[in-house]
Amino acid sequence: MAIDQTLLQGGEELQHAREQSLERTRPAAEVPGFEPVRSLGSGAYGEVWLAIERNTRRKVAIKFYTHRGGLDWSLLSREVEKLSFLFADRYVVQLIDVGWDADPPYYVMEFVEGGSLAERLRHGPLPPDEAVSLFHDVAVGLVHAHGKGVLHCDLTPGNVLIDQDGKPRLADFGQSRMSYEQTPALGTLFYMAPEQADLHAVPDARWDVYALGALLYAMLTGHPPYRNPDTTAQMAKAADLPGKLRTYVQLLHTLPAPVEHRRVRGVDRELADIVSRSLATNPAKRYANPQAVLDALRAREQRRRRRPLLVLGVLGPAVLMLVIAALAGNAAWVAFQRSEQALIARSIENCRFAARFVAFTTAGQINRRWYILEREASDPDFRAVVLPALGRQAGSPERETLQQTVAFLHATHPEISAAHWFLLDARGIELARSPFDPALVGRSLAHRDFFHGLGRDLPEDTPNLPPIESPHRSHLYVADDGQERRMALSVPVWDSNDLDQRKVIGVLGISVPLGHFAELHMTQQDSGEQMPVLVDDLPDGCHPPRRGAILEHPQLDEALRAVNTACPQLYVDAATVERMGRLRSLRTQEESPAVDKQIDALSATDDYFDPLNDGYTGRWLAAFEPVIVANRPEATRDTGLVVIVQERFDAAVLPARQLAARLLRTGLIALAVVLVVITALWAFVVIVLNDAPRVRRAQRRLAQALPLPGAAQEPSTTATTSQGSAIE
Repeated sequence: MAIDQTLLQGGEELQHAREQSLERTRPAAEVPGFEPVRSLGSGAYGEVWLAIERNTRRKVAIKFYTHRGGLDWSLLSREVEKLSFLFADRYVVQLIDVGWDADPPYYVMEFVEGGSLAERLRHGPLPPDEAVSLFHDVAVGLVHAHGKGVLHCDLTPGNVLIDQDGKPRLADFGQSRMSYEQTPALGTLFYMAPEQADLHAVPDARWDVYALGALLYAMLTGHPPYRNPDTTAQMAKAADLPGKLRTYVQLLHTLPAPVEHRRVRGVDRELADIVSRSLATNPAKRYANPQAVLDALRAREQRRRRRPLLVLGVLGPAVLMLVIAALAGNAAWVAFQRSEQALIARSIENCRFAARFVAFTTAGQINRRWYILEREASDPDFRAVVLPALGRQAGSPERETLQQTVAFLHATHPEISAAHWFLLDARGIELARSPFDPALVGRSLAHRDFFHGLGRDLPEDTPNLPPIESPHRSHLYVADDGQERRMALSVPVWDSNDLDQRKVIGVLGISVPLGHFAELHMTQQDSGEQMPVLVDDLPDGCHPPRRGAILEHPQLDEALRAVNTACPQLYVDAATVERMGRLRSLRTQEESPAVDKQIDALSATDDYFDPLNDGYTGRWLAAFEPVIVANRPEATRDTGLVVIVQERFDAAVLPARQLAARLLRTGLIALAVVLVVITALWAFVVIVLNDAPRVRRAQRRLAQALPLPGAAQEPSTTATTSQGSAIE
């Protein structure tokens, strides 16, 4: 059984409908005065043909009741009776002729060329505005029908035809009932009210209200409420008509109320509420009749039409108020902007000064470390210990003496914050290490950057790597324990001081872990609002190598404790890395106005992001300064380190924002006063314009309690319509 087909109260009609063929070339009978054109379809009780009236050449639709055996003649008479009641109603398909005595019997009605609403819905849902327009006219048609005592009882998209003007026409009154009739009428599944699905139900105007809601729901969503593959399958399992009706009623009372129409774009809350109330499974909560639905729809439309006027009435004074406020507040805003920019400029300049100072201090500390290493490496007493140890086995007296010497150097220079001191020979073999570790001494470290100075670690089996010949700062590498990242400073150890004859016999160096640059050991509280950070702009030893590793930061130790990898993601962002690289390149060029201008643009920003922000995710002011070691060869001067001095943006502009907050509070108070006055005025206007019954009754009571002087007391009258309803 098709889900959208009107339910039948017997099985023979359904069997006969299945036997009908849409391929018939001639109608079941000749109708005098009409020429058949083509079949329009067939149903449970007969078939419908398109024909042309010979005299007027107008198109008509002829419905033949071909199922004579067992045909309930009341069906034909009932439908004809209802159509005759609704004669000349523009919202109903008009009856033209009836062939009571023909074989088979038929009736002729006007042909509506636009097809049915069901055909329109096969292409998808309708736009909300079009759906509401059709819904309104269908509701008007039902109001007209109910006004003449006709209940449709089977309103579906297939029973709504669209004429050439795009207006709907009600059709198929085969299941309709007069308002005084007590015989049940079954409609179409998922368009039928739950109380209608009863073979003993008494017709009710609220059946058509439910169908109206289902019709609008279908136009908005493309399908009737409650219908989906699951419910369709459950309906198909029912063996007979009573079983289908019971299943249908149970589904509607147990499933949640449909809400898909509320998610349709363009459907406002009032329209969605009209649909939901029309679809209430409890008839007491439904609209009483189609006129009530139409009233709700018209009330919605009136409110929508009034809304622009009300908005304009509110916006007019509001715009005027805003113009006045804008003129008064413009000067304050300009003052705030200038104050904020001045504070930002001052803070950035302070950060620049601090960055230069910290970079200068850091360069001095690195140079000091190199100086100590160079001084110890060139000490004749140190050479006298190194030379005998070259080529000796571990554990020999010469190697023991060398180990003690390196440990002594480590102990006598705590100020350079070295984690280890180490000495390599010219082949890269580690001869001594402090603190001493027998598992590490004696290995080859020729592949390490601090030995060959090529800027990166190489594979361990790389042959013939020469040692460095000048002080070198290695890239950031992972320590042997795999749990710490370090940076090494190393210098060559020469066999003599003769510049022409000397050769490198080893490399002396120290390793400094992240967080051990003592000159930057300060917190944000120690430095006021400014916070210095040290960043490595050279590629590190992680895989893959990355630039921008953070070496010093007030929150670095805490961040390192929170991770369990030697290469944690403690880097500045890519934009900052690019800025630092360009700034380092410019700092090594000769000074010129053009270079100075570029340096000035790159050395500061008011929109910096700190990756170790300690919970603060706002903007930072930041100044950048490369660590350049003066009085060194050009290849050694640029250490690859960059100092960033940063300050919280909101702290820098706090005075200006406090001023703006005071001005804003004053403005808001004034705005609130004006809004209260406007709201009070418009509340009165809305009450006066609102035509809701409760408001009208309140207005009448107020008028009676406070009559105007000289005004005649108007008697209260009540008119009663033919339907028995009171109109105030």
